Amino acid sequence: MNSSPAAVAPQGAGGAVGNASGTAPAAPLGSALERLRRVFGYDAFRGDQEEIIEHVIAGGDALVLMPTGGGKSLCYQVPALVRNGTGVVISPLIALMQDQVDALRAVGVRAEYLNSTQSVEESRDVERRLLAGEIDLLYLAPERLILERTRQLLDRATVSLYAIDEAHCVSQWGHDFRKDYLALSLLADRWPDIPRIALTATATRATAADIVARLKLEGARTFVSSFDRPNIQYRIVSKDEPRKQLLDLLRTQHAGDAGIVYCLSRATVDKTAKFLSDSGIPALPYHAGLDAATRSAHQSRFLREDGIVMCATIAFGMGIDKPDVRFVAHIDLPKSVEGYYQETGRAGRDGLPSTAWLAYGLQDVVQQRRMIDESEGDLAHRRRLSAHLDAMLALCETIDCRRVQLLDYFGERSTPCGNCDTCLEPVAGWDGTVAAQKVLSAVVRLHRERNQRFGAGHIIDILRGKRTPRVEQQKHDTLTVFGVGQDLAEAQWRGVVRQLLAQGLLAVNDDGYGTLVLTEASAEVLSGRRSVTLRAEAERTRRPSTNGRTSRSAGGAAVDLSPDAADLFERLRAWRAAEAREQGMPAYIVFGDATLREIATARPASLGDLSVIGGVGQKKLESYGEGVLAVVAATPPERPA
Repeated sequence: MNSSPAAVAPQGAGGAVGNASGTAPAAPLGSALERLRRVFGYDAFRGDQEEIIEHVIAGGDALVLMPTGGGKSLCYQVPALVRNGTGVVISPLIALMQDQVDALRAVGVRAEYLNSTQSVEESRDVERRLLAGEIDLLYLAPERLILERTRQLLDRATVSLYAIDEAHCVSQWGHDFRKDYLALSLLADRWPDIPRIALTATATRATAADIVARLKLEGARTFVSSFDRPNIQYRIVSKDEPRKQLLDLLRTQHAGDAGIVYCLSRATVDKTAKFLSDSGIPALPYHAGLDAATRSAHQSRFLREDGIVMCATIAFGMGIDKPDVRFVAHIDLPKSVEGYYQETGRAGRDGLPSTAWLAYGLQDVVQQRRMIDESEGDLAHRRRLSAHLDAMLALCETIDCRRVQLLDYFGERSTPCGNCDTCLEPVAGWDGTVAAQKVLSAVVRLHRERNQRFGAGHIIDILRGKRTPRVEQQKHDTLTVFGVGQDLAEAQWRGVVRQLLAQGLLAVNDDGYGTLVLTEASAEVLSGRRSVTLRAEAERTRRPSTNGRTSRSAGGAAVDLSPDAADLFERLRAWRAAEAREQGMPAYIVFGDATLREIATARPASLGDLSVIGGVGQKKLESYGEGVLAVVAATPPERPA
């Protein structure tokens, strides 16, 4: 039997033909299940999918909160194909629409898009086919929907539903606000009888409420799936030459894997991509400072080739459907838990083991605090940014299960996962009250006795009794706190300062120099009325990196396969790559790694055998079945001697 839909199912289905304008009639869920089997190659819906699909097929509005890789696309694709007419998908991702449409067509769907990249002739042909009822799913950018000409076109078409993808873009509480999305409230005003489904992978209660208000979805049902992605291993480390730490991760655990490395600035993106490339890792930069042609070329390589590492700012990633991203790394601290969750969710969409790795340090905290102080907007806006950062810092500094804290942020209760760094290697807490008092006392002495403020590095030098030129020039070796911190190493003191900043017991001054000042809560620590528990700093040891690539990582898609199955899996990947190159499309559109793993294990000998593999629908069976069987037949299992 086929498995249920994978973490990300290939998009699309072959569907209904529109006729006269008007609302589409409901259809039994049996029709939806038939589409799922025939087109996607799965025998059952997963999680909340069935309930959502049944609700939308019946004409209901819905807000769907479901993690990246949880199968959101099926929630509007299947109803659009069961209901009469064309499903219209509002997506902010013009650069990815071609790939989304290619994925739909590969499974037999009649899919098109309308955006500014098309010629007048191409647009008119799509419009003609829409009105003739020859399109199952049509992708539009929100900017296109604003045009009155587009609205009049949709008035004349038979629309089965409106799907609003990446719906968090409508909310200023979210992490990816897009002004263009504010106009989408017109869907409720202009076409009140056509069901709407808004979908997002990350939304707190505040974000969800804002989406409902701005899109006029007050009567919609809200579906909240578990935000847990058990296949992702969350790991957060203290910075110690982060590019070298990253290289060690890739060489020892993700050799040959595709992944994304997020950086805060364009300069860091460029430096990181060059460093990895010089080290033998195929890495590409992506940020808004590159011209459109370069960004498009790099994105195309990432999607179409195996093993490419994309170094990027957060400008990259939303809507990326590549299911075999085996790791997402951050070498700078994300601004919010929502952003972090959305970005890490791009790993392991196929449900296979993947890594979310973050390196952060004291300077990250100082820099983020400074950026908040310098940000545009009123006090309420800065407080909101501070709250986002505080939650992110709490996740980094916790000594408890990362996943428990991450899910708790989204209002979901859970138990320790056993698959994050703090579960696998428990971290001790220690009473840092005295250490905190020493740091705070140094800040007080400098300000009160000398009317001076300094950054963390200089304060740590004073505490450790280092007679640097600056210490001697300022005569800070005469302070009573000079040398009182020789019990801790410099890295430990940096950890203390970082955690005091995270806990709000120390603050970054708004003078633009990153100097440290006390907060209202500092007095309680100095007086002894408040104790301070700190996270023990891990010893900074790094496994030696090899000069060459290691064998395929434990996180790779071949993990847990027998030697024979792993060999067949790699041969199937090579066949898939050749097919994808010939057709000019990403390899995952042919088949995902999860499907190839199942083929490699089952070794189907006929089209009938292949048809029961998860992810092999009717169109793909017709297009690729004989080719797959030929690869299997040409790779017999080794017989024992």
